[in-house]
Amino acid sequence: MDRWLIVGLGNPGAEYAGNRHNAGFMTLDELAARAGGRFKVHKSRAEVLETRAAVLAKPLTYMNLSGGPVKALSDFYKLAPDRLIVVHDELDVPYGALRAKLGGGDNGHNGLKSITKSLGTRDYLRVRFGIGRPPGRMDPAAYVLKDFGTAERKDLPFLVDRAADVVESLMERGLEVTQNEFHRADLKISGPPR
Repeated sequence: MDRWLIVGLGNPGAEYAGNRHNAGFMTLDELAARAGGRFKVHKSRAEVLETRAAVLAKPLTYMNLSGGPVKALSDFYKLAPDRLIVVHDELDVPYGALRAKLGGGDNGHNGLKSITKSLGTRDYLRVRFGIGRPPGRMDPAAYVLKDFGTAERKDLPFLVDRAADVVESLMERGLEVTQNEFHRADLKISGPPR
């Protein structure tokens, strides 16, 4: 059976590690921990961990250039787009919610835009890690490059864990079953009632 290519989107470097934009990297770190392995730098300009079921990858380019490493990895491992799952932050999904989907637009997400352009298709699976919209008039580009807030950080480990569960469910049980299970189970965020 073909392996999967699981790509987590983010920006490399310690200064970005806690950013909302790095939810994909955080999820891949959780998957690597579950596999008991460590990422190694690959010639595709990504950190890679090979498991029996999947190739886990974190592109080392910045977000808007993620497509190059994803295409290089797809070619290197001979994996078609229907074996690709991309984990990314999503402004249009509230914090505490995770959504799995196949294809669709990029909603202004530069990482997805780059991947779609490099692969020549939108038809790959995505795990959308909800970060919600920025408060007030904050620029979304600034918002995604800020660290998760204090209240959010309390729930973040649980959400990252669930995002890893969504990836594993997509691999093992497919899109429909995964959507039915995880789309109903949004995290009730702790904090003051709204």
